[in-house]
Amino acid sequence: MEKPNKRILSGVQPSGDLHLGNYLGAIKNFVSLQHEYECFFCVVDLHAITVWQDPAMLAQKTREVTAAFIASGIDPDKNTLFVQSQVPQHSQLAWIFSCIARMGWLNRMTQFKDKAGKNSENVSVGLYSYPTLMAADILIYLATHVPVGEDQKQHLELTRDIAQKFNNDFKNDLFPIPEPLILGEAKRVMSLRDGTKKMSKSDPSDYSRIMLSDSKENIIQKIKKAKTDPLPLPENLEDAKKRPEAMNLLTIFAALSNTDAEKVILDYAGKDFSKFKNDLGDLASSKLSPISSEMSKLMNDKNFLDSIINSGKEKAISVADPVLKKVNEIIGFLSR
Repeated sequence: MEKPNKRILSGVQPSGDLHLGNYLGAIKNFVSLQHEYECFFCVVDLHAITVWQDPAMLAQKTREVTAAFIASGIDPDKNTLFVQSQVPQHSQLAWIFSCIARMGWLNRMTQFKDKAGKNSENVSVGLYSYPTLMAADILIYLATHVPVGEDQKQHLELTRDIAQKFNNDFKNDLFPIPEPLILGEAKRVMSLRDGTKKMSKSDPSDYSRIMLSDSKENIIQKIKKAKTDPLPLPENLEDAKKRPEAMNLLTIFAALSNTDAEKVILDYAGKDFSKFKNDLGDLASSKLSPISSEMSKLMNDKNFLDSIINSGKEKAISVADPVLKKVNEIIGFLSR
């Protein structure tokens, strides 16, 4: 089987409204990666249902993520945009991987402990075992690279372990050992109300986050009201790292302007936050408002979105199915 040289798989959950963290942490990077890699971008609805989802909202949010991909600049003709649940090979390979992975590996996953908290006996089995599905998502396309946030690095390590164990157990080299891609200044966008907490749609304060659906006026207002400390902007990166709210806004500015935080700090060192927030509000609204507007247009054209999703499904299956057939052959399953 011919193996790709530079192929990416990544996805976004349709579990709620998209915010600035989703854009800077994932979608914006996808746009740049499409020029260098063969890209498979999916709406990971199977991962979303590890916690309960309203069925009507899940369908709507699935289209919304697809619209966000396109509105942000991902070319559906150049890349494969698809919905995870429409490609059954993901789930089939996930079961095989659940028989390859070891309980001890999954028990070490800190994100499950964080999400389950004290309620670990009452959460879904899927929330516990979804790293094996994530491994299947990646390896069913023989992906060589995976863009990941800091909180997903451990899951990619598990994927690498599963690939290595499968190859060793069955004395083959089918699966590549995928490499992580950690890109951009805003790897982890923090709350506008608390620089020590990740930006989240579950935060009770609407002013903690910027949504991709926010108007220009809303974006500017939220930036103006973002929490800061009483000091002027930091003079250097070392000082900025000691001030989480300041560091968060500086890295957001850097990510949106395609530069680095040190350059932004140099430009604004010692200045008042009001001037900086005005500039950041203008920058954020200029970058995000066109995406919001285009998403709105796309969401009003359901037939077009569904045609993109259907085309992506066919392309994804055409790559995934031969890999699953090879896996079945290696394991000893009868051919179908």
